[in-house]
Amino acid sequence: MTRIPENLPAHIPHYIGGRRVDSIGGERFDVLDPVTNETYATAAAGRKADVDAAVDAAREAFLHGPWPRMKNRQRARILHRIADIVESRDAELAVFESFDSGLPITQARGQAQRAAENFRFFADLVVAQRDDTYKVPGTQVNYVNRKPKGVAGLITPWNTPFMLESWKLGPALASGCTVVLKPAEFTPLSASLWAGIFEEAELPTGVFNLVNGLGEEAGDALVKHPDVPLISFTGESSTGQLIFANCAPHLKAMSMELGGKSPAVVFADADLEKAIDSTLFGVFSLNGERCTAGSRILVERGVYDEFVERYAARARNIVVGDPSDPRTEVGSLVHPEHFQKVMSYIEIGRSEGRLVAGGGRPEGLDTGNFVAPTVFADVRPDARIFQEEIFGPVVAIIPFDDDAEALSLANDTRYGLAAYVWTSKLERAHLFAQSVEAGMVWLNSHNVRDLRSPFGGVKASGLGHEGGYRSLDFYSDQQAVHITLGDVHTARFGAH
Repeated sequence: MTRIPENLPAHIPHYIGGRRVDSIGGERFDVLDPVTNETYATAAAGRKADVDAAVDAAREAFLHGPWPRMKNRQRARILHRIADIVESRDAELAVFESFDSGLPITQARGQAQRAAENFRFFADLVVAQRDDTYKVPGTQVNYVNRKPKGVAGLITPWNTPFMLESWKLGPALASGCTVVLKPAEFTPLSASLWAGIFEEAELPTGVFNLVNGLGEEAGDALVKHPDVPLISFTGESSTGQLIFANCAPHLKAMSMELGGKSPAVVFADADLEKAIDSTLFGVFSLNGERCTAGSRILVERGVYDEFVERYAARARNIVVGDPSDPRTEVGSLVHPEHFQKVMSYIEIGRSEGRLVAGGGRPEGLDTGNFVAPTVFADVRPDARIFQEEIFGPVVAIIPFDDDAEALSLANDTRYGLAAYVWTSKLERAHLFAQSVEAGMVWLNSHNVRDLRSPFGGVKASGLGHEGGYRSLDFYSDQQAVHITLGDVHTARFGAH
């Protein structure tokens, strides 16, 4: 298998109103290969004028085009065609995604399949959905009328970009919205594939628009645009705070899935083998660049030493290498800026814990953004590597003595996205899950998603939830219609 995709573009344009176009001002930025850090393409760098053009095209398609007026079944047929095309190009998409992000090819294949499933799920859901009707016998019938909100602004991250774009595009399109997508500047390659997929599926012109560019330029313009009534954002908590402030003047609807520093709590009665398997996968899959990573591992003291020894041995054995090699388990981080951030945290960790695995660049990989899976044990609860999101293949392990201490340590963070609990005691598992400050909890499992369930966090990890009907609710306005069936008693002001 070649690492470099066939038909790799030298330039990645915007997609506005059904046309591939450059920036109005001609601005461009370099796109780097994460394995070599060499420029392999340029991308159009969107500014306010480009975002304005994309929003105008999306608004025209919303106000005068067929998409919002189609019956749900009609839209669902097109979404299923999109899913069919994505599935049929699984291998090609995986190579693009792997090359774009440094993700191991075996994990990139799974992301393409999940992208197809996202479209299928929301296509089926929008057909099956029902809205409430309330009856007051002989007096009134009240029903809910659901309408798409308008132009949806979608801002997506650089980790598993193609799949996460589908997670927003699927429900937005199913609801009848038109969209402007602003993909992460580090990974514009796989996002550029959507235009051809949507054209082949015969999505009406103007329904999908894409503007590449930096967050502080293209993203900022999209958030502040008065004709974009809702923003769905996935990314860092600090960026989410800025978007929150910029949405406020227009009272925009917001859905924000932000950072995480999720605890994985291992009790002494847990199945240790399965817990080690799961917590290794939960941190080091996707190169550690995952918002739900259980990067704070809390282990009951009775099994702590054994856990640390076995965990570190396995981490040292993880295969780091070329993302296109099927044997690779951890590939290259997405960009040299992020590589430097992760390496800086590893240096901080040397004074905050006991390094038991990794700790730098793997042997034989002298270029590119490769980081050896790194494990720190005996970490202090106030350590930066225990409190701050690193977003790389780095984990901190800490012991605890009882349930109360475990819960206190688990909740001692500004984040609250996910939590993982390993125990054979059913009552303890449920009580801990209900007490931990996290939007999602997995008991005796790593992150296995059910698209029907809510996805989102609490505290600094997000605002709002998506998934299932919650996604359709976010992209829709729900209007209450009241029908009078008989005489209504009305006070006759001014009649006397």
